[in-house]
Amino acid sequence: MENYTSDSSDSDSVIRWNLSHQLLDNEVLDKKFLNTKHPEQVDTLLLSHNSLMTLPASINRFNNLNSLDISNCGLIRLPDFWIHCPLTCLIAKHNNLTNDGLAKDFENLANLRELNLSGNSFTEFPEQILDLPGLRYLYLGGNHINEITKDIWKLQSLRVLSMGDNRLTEVPSTLGELKALQALVLCDNMLESLPSSIANLTNLKTLSLHKNRLRTLPTEIITLKCLTELSLRDNPLVVRFVSDMTHNPPSLLEVAARVIKNSDIRYDNESIPHNLVQYLNSAHHCVNPQCKGVYFNNRIEHIKFVDFCGKYRLPLLQYLCSSKCIEPRGSNEELVSGAMIRKVLLG
Repeated sequence: MENYTSDSSDSDSVIRWNLSHQLLDNEVLDKKFLNTKHPEQVDTLLLSHNSLMTLPASINRFNNLNSLDISNCGLIRLPDFWIHCPLTCLIAKHNNLTNDGLAKDFENLANLRELNLSGNSFTEFPEQILDLPGLRYLYLGGNHINEITKDIWKLQSLRVLSMGDNRLTEVPSTLGELKALQALVLCDNMLESLPSSIANLTNLKTLSLHKNRLRTLPTEIITLKCLTELSLRDNPLVVRFVSDMTHNPPSLLEVAARVIKNSDIRYDNESIPHNLVQYLNSAHHCVNPQCKGVYFNNRIEHIKFVDFCGKYRLPLLQYLCSSKCIEPRGSNEELVSGAMIRKVLLG
């Protein structure tokens, strides 16, 4: 039975039209749309759990629509939404959508703030989403996506990025540029590591990483002061281990560059070639507070166990300039208070 909800009885009322769970097909739905009086008053249209492979073109009559729910309809294609579409919320989860089933661009959806395409059949990150710089909530979980686009940084307004239950094997470092991000869901993937740029997500509150292949976390993660929930269960890192790290000797270039940096020898573009100046300026400082050394391309990878909440010990990956900089295990370890990480979900 159709359900109309209006905020007033006059001709300027805003209508919430619920047509969910009616098993409507395209032909029947098209007739309803064409027979609708005052379609410009419909603000919210709920069409979930119907039998629609596509949406009828008559949906363009609703030129003031703000919210559209077309979940669980068997859709294989989304329509090319009308010019200057005012939609702020589009929910199209649990359909049969593929990358070919989307319009070439989403420029007509410039007002969109929430997009839910979870539970579909995407194999690639839909590049059209990058046309939505004002997007705040993006849900792409339960697809077959194997990588996050490096251009993800363009979504500067994003607060929630949910990409759990996909086929991700790595996370691009550019994800660290999403400074407004508050929740990042990457569970149920095949991630073996995270980029250190994750520490740039200074507003991150929730980080969901369970059911991956993580053996370490970047040490920088402890600088996330807003992080209150970290989910890590079903990762190899939950079991204590120390991995043998291989170390190749540094090149003569790096040895010479280390001497220059460690000895504080001055240099400029007039004394040495510009490419050597750039190389010297790329030096990384050793994370051992007792060491003032540097490294360039060659580094020692070392696992350091850090206490979280006084209960869980997590292996964090840190980079050193020399194997001599590895501190004796158990000494001078950093303690992260329970106020910083209130929930470390390992079980």
